Amino acid sequence: MADEKYFFLNRDLSWLSFNHRVLLEAADETVPLYSRISFLSIFSSNLDEFFRVRMPAIYAFSNLDSKKSKWREEYPEGLADRVKTMVQNQLEQFGQILTQQVIPGLKSEHIHLYYGEPVLEQHKEVIRDYFLSRVLSFLQPVMLSKEKRQDVFLENNALYFILDIETADGPGSRQYALLNIPSAGLPRFLELPLVNDDNYILFIDDVIRENLAVVFPGSAIHGVYSVKLTRDAEMNLDDEFIGDIAEKIEKQLEKRDVGHSTRFLFDAGISPAVKDFVQEYFELCDDEMVEGGRYHNLKDLGNLPDPQKGKLSYSRWPAVQHPGFSTKQSIFQSIIEKEKLLHLPYHSYNYILRFFNEAASDPLVKEIYVTLYRVAADSHIVNALISAARNGKKVTVFVELKARFDEANNLKWAKKMKAAGVKIINSIPGLKVHAKVALVKRQEGKQGQHFSLMATGNFNEATGRFYTDHVYFTPRPEFGSELEMLFEYLQWRMQPASYGKIPFKHLLVSQFNMVKQFGKLIDREIENAKNGIAAQIIIKLNNLQEKEMITRLYAASRAGVQVKLLVRSICCLAPGIKYQSENITVHRIVDRYLEHARVFIFHNGGQPEYYMGSADWMNRNLHSRIEVCFPLYEEKIREQLDSIIQLQLADNVKAVLLKSDVATGAAVNEKIQDTGRASISAQQAIYTYVKELPC
Repeated sequence: MADEKYFFLNRDLSWLSFNHRVLLEAADETVPLYSRISFLSIFSSNLDEFFRVRMPAIYAFSNLDSKKSKWREEYPEGLADRVKTMVQNQLEQFGQILTQQVIPGLKSEHIHLYYGEPVLEQHKEVIRDYFLSRVLSFLQPVMLSKEKRQDVFLENNALYFILDIETADGPGSRQYALLNIPSAGLPRFLELPLVNDDNYILFIDDVIRENLAVVFPGSAIHGVYSVKLTRDAEMNLDDEFIGDIAEKIEKQLEKRDVGHSTRFLFDAGISPAVKDFVQEYFELCDDEMVEGGRYHNLKDLGNLPDPQKGKLSYSRWPAVQHPGFSTKQSIFQSIIEKEKLLHLPYHSYNYILRFFNEAASDPLVKEIYVTLYRVAADSHIVNALISAARNGKKVTVFVELKARFDEANNLKWAKKMKAAGVKIINSIPGLKVHAKVALVKRQEGKQGQHFSLMATGNFNEATGRFYTDHVYFTPRPEFGSELEMLFEYLQWRMQPASYGKIPFKHLLVSQFNMVKQFGKLIDREIENAKNGIAAQIIIKLNNLQEKEMITRLYAASRAGVQVKLLVRSICCLAPGIKYQSENITVHRIVDRYLEHARVFIFHNGGQPEYYMGSADWMNRNLHSRIEVCFPLYEEKIREQLDSIIQLQLADNVKAVLLKSDVATGAAVNEKIQDTGRASISAQQAIYTYVKELPC
């Protein structure tokens, strides 16, 4: 198997195909109008992150000697050009959806979003008053003279105008100016008075455009062009044991927004002379110059005012109450009676909050341990941990300070918890802790009890409202003891074996036994297929990129194992390739909720084994993070999970099949052609299923 030359899809092109799938949801006229606008916002936000995080690597590796670079397979020659072409095509489609579908759709609902056309006379006075009273103080015009070039800095993803002006000095006094479009402190949109019962909304960009004569009095304005610079966001932490990790993070955060430029978006209408001047002035290379539209940062569409107050969005599905929990008894007693599995966001998140709240106040609870990766901005869970510490309990929290774009928030909460007496374990150099686990130790008489909480997603009540995840409550002592072992490792950075304890026998923990055990589970299916025994693997992930695991799945396919994958985002496995992956299908679901769970099911000759957990199959997850996956032993819980996965595999409305473009290395979203059976939208079907679940 090691000698086989397999074909893999390109990571970055695969991710862009996922973002294209998001864009297709914005184009779907069966989706409510404001929900379609939300998908446009998500697409734009995703693309910004791609240019901050991935494009720097693509540019860097594109310039390496192809014969010497060990990374050439992941960053092939011409990748940067393919990425730019793919992005440009998607941006053109974005513009068509917005201007030809969404904006006309808004008008049909009596909502008029000004998009470059002249404003009505009835609105001009209101706009001028808003500008003079609210906007003007935020503006900082700068004349772009070469003598002061070092003093001009474009902030990351901030909005600006470049202006071609002629000052009052007369002909020959043409100059270029930079004017910020404020984002912090002001909303992006201004709601204007009704006209003939129609609602009107204006970009703040156009509020400024309408009043440029106030900013540049006496000057003739020959051109106004919107621009935006995106900067490299990767943080290069020194993974060494010297110094405090929190201090390193704080210093890197200060540098993040002054990183190298990766994309300069400019208005397509910009004159060649202005474009050339700006490129030279800000020392931008040709690769960084990207043509855009009249407006940038269209992720702000997610905050578009909604005069109809949600009537044009998906109707909310009320969270389902889990019949196995009751307010008449403690949550711990409910878990002792029967372990529970929550399916978020279909189930109420309150049970997770109760777990931590009751642990904080229960006098029988002596110790609480938890890993936190992405903390909610206003975290009830962290407040419960603070209360627990103040109530005299031993509280130990591992806070991952290297969680990208959440470092500052995590650092803030870590400081608050530490001040309250919580024992804080900071990041491990060279490793991220991505596990989503908590352990409560409760003492009733002479008997100690372990209550384990393990999840596929973060302990974050904000994302818990729209991420699909599974959360497992169990009193099983075997899980509790192994989680205790893991927390000892996180605290002391010593291998569990050095304590004389047994290795992990139930939990799969990356850095210890996860890769090896997943390999064994796949190999067993291969062996069964070779022996004529039915063999099947079903895996659901956010991202699939690690080549050793993909190669094992290719080998399984060649042996006759039926491999069914649900992969939301990056997928480097190329399905449907003859003699390689003929028995592999890859489904991708994009719907109102973000598919986020990780699930692993191995047929095992008719005695299936089920695992869930935090780990995607990426290099980083399997080799440079602490991840935890856990088995499900209770039959009813396994049946629930299996039913949900089968509904997702049956989705022929919101799912697409991933196809391989061998010529480019890209993944292609292909609509499922399945006219022989009823339409199934998995998320709708799962919500109905969860509502009907017995205790």
